[in-house]
Amino acid sequence: MFDLEKQLIKSSAVKPGMPLVMGILNITPDSFSDGGLFVESSEIEKQVVTMVEGGVDIIDIGGESTRPGADKVELSVELERVLPVIEWINARFDVPISIDTYKTDVMRQAVEAGAVLVNDVKALQADGAVEFVAQSGVSVCLMHKKGSPKNMQEAPVYSDVVQEVMAFLQSRVETCINAGIAKEKIILDPGFGFGKTLEHNATLFTEMGELVEFGYPILVGVSRKRMIGDILDVAVDKRVNGSVAAAILAGMKGAKIVRVHDVLETVDAFKVVSRLL
Repeated sequence: MFDLEKQLIKSSAVKPGMPLVMGILNITPDSFSDGGLFVESSEIEKQVVTMVEGGVDIIDIGGESTRPGADKVELSVELERVLPVIEWINARFDVPISIDTYKTDVMRQAVEAGAVLVNDVKALQADGAVEFVAQSGVSVCLMHKKGSPKNMQEAPVYSDVVQEVMAFLQSRVETCINAGIAKEKIILDPGFGFGKTLEHNATLFTEMGELVEFGYPILVGVSRKRMIGDILDVAVDKRVNGSVAAAILAGMKGAKIVRVHDVLETVDAFKVVSRLL
């Protein structure tokens, strides 16, 4: 099973003290950055090899886009997309696999196929999700979001974004622990860009220390997101530099995992920062 501390120790030889790099592999036609790029098996396999050679620590596989405005995907379609990829990676590489889903049935079958981490944008709120994770013993990343992909970016409002995010995550943590999920199996994601404006995202970054002090490993996923585009005023395919900068900052602020599209660029940046610090 996925052991965060062991993975951090293993990774520290390359980038001491820096977070794990989680590579994004979206098997979808409509994800905001790489939708449609990794649908054919040859392209998927090529991308996996590229990430592994780039130094990826975890591969996060998703079969349903959660970009703003995205439509839901049928269970059968999501399973057809992700299961063969999990099995192919698991048979060839010694790299932990994360399943990016909120559906309990997808979690179950993905774990049976070899996934060791559940990355859930709904923080295990689906029927049976908490019970499955507790019973299976896999690790889980609980994410905060406001609204659904269809409406989450339609003028989201908070009185105090940091406190509201922390309160939600605290509530989900308590539910998980009460259900029998071990504390050391839980990772938290504040959900940058999921029902949050640039101002909200910036505040969460500025106050990330409060999230870190919460006592659970923090995952930060801002790669190529709209917040990077808004800051730089560039299109999605021009956001690599800004995304790497944000990942480095997240690591320096205490994040334990950064979720990225550009693995090699991020790993190289962490190597330089680690050496010079």
